[in-house]
Amino acid sequence: MPKVEPIVGRYVEVKVAGAACRIFFEEAGQGMPLLCLHTAGADSRQWRHVLNDAEITRRFRVIAFDLPYHGRSTPPDRWWLSKYTLTTKLYLEIIRAFWKTLELERPVVMGCSMGGAIALKVAADYQEELTGIVGLESTAYAPGRYNDFLHHPAIHGGEFVASYTAGLNAPSSPEVAKRENWWVYSQGGPGVYAGDVHYYSFDWDAREDITRIDTRKCKVSLLTGEYDYSCTPAMTEAVAAAIPGCRMTFMKGMGHFPMVENYPVFRPFLLPELAYMAG
Repeated sequence: MPKVEPIVGRYVEVKVAGAACRIFFEEAGQGMPLLCLHTAGADSRQWRHVLNDAEITRRFRVIAFDLPYHGRSTPPDRWWLSKYTLTTKLYLEIIRAFWKTLELERPVVMGCSMGGAIALKVAADYQEELTGIVGLESTAYAPGRYNDFLHHPAIHGGEFVASYTAGLNAPSSPEVAKRENWWVYSQGGPGVYAGDVHYYSFDWDAREDITRIDTRKCKVSLLTGEYDYSCTPAMTEAVAAAIPGCRMTFMKGMGHFPMVENYPVFRPFLLPELAYMAG
């Protein structure tokens, strides 16, 4: 028999800022909703190992969606009339609108990189509606990732962005997995990664917001790779210091993309945090 993965893909219309957005999402499993947020310029394919992990999907309904402009989601109407630039306000609105549209009850929100960052803001603003967050490579403040060559007429954007992010993997991660993430990045729309990083580098600052998170209401787990120079262990340590009662682990041998670059090494770090969320 052919090996058919349990992942199911669907589209849903989500109203964001008064506009209808056609959002693609993948899901597998049943139980507590686990909403997964991809990294800047990428899409939900980064979560395929989590979606295929039977130990996780026995307890969680794992859902990963593509932001508008990303992956298989379409841009909003008349997108060509304005430059794509993500903001904290818009990002937060998209995430909440998506989980409200799907009627998810007290989800766990897990994000990586810019997804791990915005998860902190989600927890600060909507902790009464969540079970908890799992922040991968999470920081409350991350200036410096933007540069003008991310979207430049003289440079092949897909190859540049894919190679620019490839250096964030751990040197010990398998080449085939790192190349898979490179491939996902190479397919991003023109200027999409630049628009995401504009949010991450210029608009994002949640250093005051995170002090409002009450871990008695919303559990917080933070996992950061030792080789991550975009969100360093010290940056995550500063987040943890501002959130009493949160859990923090530094992942030896991991880089910036743990769920895709080396899932067998990442999995032993992830499973205890998901058990904590479900407990």
